[in-house]
Amino acid sequence: MKKPRILIVDDDSIILESLCEFLNLEGYETTGVSSFRQALEKLRQQPFSLVISDVNMPDGDGFDILKIIKKEFPQTVIIIITGYGTIESAVEAIKLGAYDYLTKPIIDDELILAVQRAIHQQSLMSENMILRSQLENKYSLENIISQDYKMAKIFELIEAVAQSNTTILMTGPSGTGKSKLARAIHYRSNRRSGPFIEVSCGAIPETLLESELFGHAKGSFTGAVGDKEGKFLAANGGTIFLDEISSATPALQVKLLRVLQEKQFEPVGSNKTYTVDTRVVLASNENLETAVSQGRFREDLYYRINVVSIDLPPLNERISDVPLLANFFLKNFCTQHSRAKEGITAEAIQCLQQYNWPGNIRELENVIERAVLLSKESYIRPEDMPDKILNASQKSQQPTYKGLTLKDAMEDPEKKYIILALEANSWNRQETASALDINRTTLYKKMKRYGLEDEAEN
Repeated sequence: MKKPRILIVDDDSIILESLCEFLNLEGYETTGVSSFRQALEKLRQQPFSLVISDVNMPDGDGFDILKIIKKEFPQTVIIIITGYGTIESAVEAIKLGAYDYLTKPIIDDELILAVQRAIHQQSLMSENMILRSQLENKYSLENIISQDYKMAKIFELIEAVAQSNTTILMTGPSGTGKSKLARAIHYRSNRRSGPFIEVSCGAIPETLLESELFGHAKGSFTGAVGDKEGKFLAANGGTIFLDEISSATPALQVKLLRVLQEKQFEPVGSNKTYTVDTRVVLASNENLETAVSQGRFREDLYYRINVVSIDLPPLNERISDVPLLANFFLKNFCTQHSRAKEGITAEAIQCLQQYNWPGNIRELENVIERAVLLSKESYIRPEDMPDKILNASQKSQQPTYKGLTLKDAMEDPEKKYIILALEANSWNRQETASALDINRTTLYKKMKRYGLEDEAEN
């Protein structure tokens, strides 16, 4: 294993050499410097796990180094040493972020114990930073796969509002990726280092949802054997994602309105008021305007949460994304289940694109996982698909007489094919016309006829 690297800063050459020699013998790689300026130069040249610094130096002090390390080198921990130790200076050092504070003369056993603990702390910090970086990459906006123009507009909207604290309401059918998008908003924001808390309101009984969100005091109801912290408090400094918000009771809606407006709430059965700094993202697969008109959802709450609205389209409205998503899921499940698949045949992709996808992206993900597990060939073929997808594909290829004129009957497939061509060419009309082997004017007339002219990119 690589030796932990330690930077030792002391203007007393005897102490500096002694500390370097002792820690080298203990298995550490040490570098010794005698001034504030030299310490900064070394820190900026190479990473150190630990800095051991004297307080008093001719051109600065250990507290200055401590402040710079906390700001510029957060993965490095620091131990302060001094020959003139006081309780006040020790408290100040700890407040500024020092891991430990030792006074001279330094006892070998105390030093080695402090170093071991500090190195362990540094390794935990590094591990946490790596894990956080992996999470940010996993849930970044760039990992949401789409070439659909509707999703491109949503991505632009997220870029514009992610850094703000404004409330966001996401709508759309179940399975369209609202949870993944909420995480992308969080990791795109300045709250990325804070917690992300997800609550599926529809999965929690109405009687317990208020307690789940806001916590409760001991004895506030049967079974409340102790105080409980709610999700809003757990999300303090970060983001809370409330899915299926339409299932909230009228009483809970009142509390939600208050916490959105005033950032304050009381746990169930408690008079203590908590103030939180939490960004709220909500989602609903039900039309909330309809719920408002039916008296099931508060109008004032609806307008309070509908500051920025994101409407996620169902998968059957972004058919061009099906091949991208299918191949992405294929790669993931091949790795997850240790299966070797070279790809998905064109015929299988065609079957997938002809299916209506009532379960949206989640259903497509399940279909690809099933195919990876059951397919015996190197490529995923139509016969590896569930019967409902094969039946839908066969049905779509069999024309049925609907009592329409030939011209009217041809409109629907022509419109769908033009949309597919536009999506494949990023809604560029010139490139689409060339691909369809028609002139631009003919394409424009057809787009105008089918109500597509406003969606194209010039």
